[in-house]
Amino acid sequence: MPIHVSRVLASLILAGAFSTTTAQSQPMKLADAVALSLQRAPSQLAAEATLRAAEANIAVANARPNPTVSYEHENVMGSGRYAGFGGGERTLSVAVPLELGGKRAARRRVAEAEQHSAGLGIAMTRSDIVQRVTEAFVAAVAARRQLSLAEEALALAQRAAHVAQERVGVGKASPIEAQRADVVRINADVARDKAERSLALAEADLARLTGRALEDSIAAPWFDVTEATPMPRTDVSPLSLMAAEAQAATAAARVAAARSERVPDVTVTAGMRRYGDNSDKAAVLGISVPLPLFNQGTAALARSKAEYDRALADRDAAAQEASQELAHAQVAVADAQAAAQAANGPAMAAAQEVARIARIGYASGKFPQLELIDAERSLAETREAAVDALAAFHLARARLARLQGSNDPIYKD
Repeated sequence: MPIHVSRVLASLILAGAFSTTTAQSQPMKLADAVALSLQRAPSQLAAEATLRAAEANIAVANARPNPTVSYEHENVMGSGRYAGFGGGERTLSVAVPLELGGKRAARRRVAEAEQHSAGLGIAMTRSDIVQRVTEAFVAAVAARRQLSLAEEALALAQRAAHVAQERVGVGKASPIEAQRADVVRINADVARDKAERSLALAEADLARLTGRALEDSIAAPWFDVTEATPMPRTDVSPLSLMAAEAQAATAAARVAAARSERVPDVTVTAGMRRYGDNSDKAAVLGISVPLPLFNQGTAALARSKAEYDRALADRDAAAQEASQELAHAQVAVADAQAAAQAANGPAMAAAQEVARIARIGYASGKFPQLELIDAERSLAETREAAVDALAAFHLARARLARLQGSNDPIYKD
């Protein structure tokens, strides 16, 4: 290979590696996580294969029955003039089945209905993946927030323990205060370790779904926003109801196909027969019709009708369930929004002010240590509850979006 070509290839490889590294160094967004998961999710690949099979089944349903070519050599290996094969009669014929009762059109309608169901299956699978990835992404963001809060609480507990030791050393406090502060420090250290394990688990779950290790930060500017952005249209049927309706349509098509199967098919035969060792020929014509003596197709028709009735009942049940779930999900979003706004608003401000006053009072010797510990614990619990409330709000919005027929990420940035 020429030297200049090698240099060009090397430059392209380095540029590609640099661009890949740069892309991976960018903070992961929710839309990125969803896109990565959709590319590698086994359930998505399986749903796409099901759709391809349904599309191929349409071509199968459209195909006509194959004709049959037969060759017969009669009156051979006998005696006299029929000894051997020379005096026998040879017949070459072609038999063509003729489907009656609209069987081919009925098969095609069944295949088209199955194709529609398979398409909805892809949409439902995508919706499930989006929901699962959203839950994992929100859990990872919340776990990072909780770890940050745990580290802040540990640093504060360590400083409080140091101050308590100094106060004991100069005789301003009893050794009990130092022991209490040390207990708080130990508990904060345990909480920090627990938060680290929770974060590692949440990031591992998200990495399994996306196939990308979370070595960099996560971009979630929407996490602190409690104002609900516009949701998908409410006049769109949920995917579960659309799937149930598609199953009912497929069952109806199968009823029509079973009814058409009760009409017997006709096979037409045409050929040419040659007699013995002379040149005499004659045409052979025939027609055959099966006699429906033992199987008239009534059992298959009854079975398809029963399956259709079951599909209708499943559709009605899906409609009731979807309506109930949608109403509950809307209330859940409203409740989660109110809780998140309260936890990150008045409750947080009050807890911060109480902790600030307690620190000042304890430093000046006006407040006992127990009040400081109680105020710090209340602030830590309020911060943790605020993060949990934000996570619950976003998860409730994701569930509502899925029930309203959306299978896209609820946040793009």
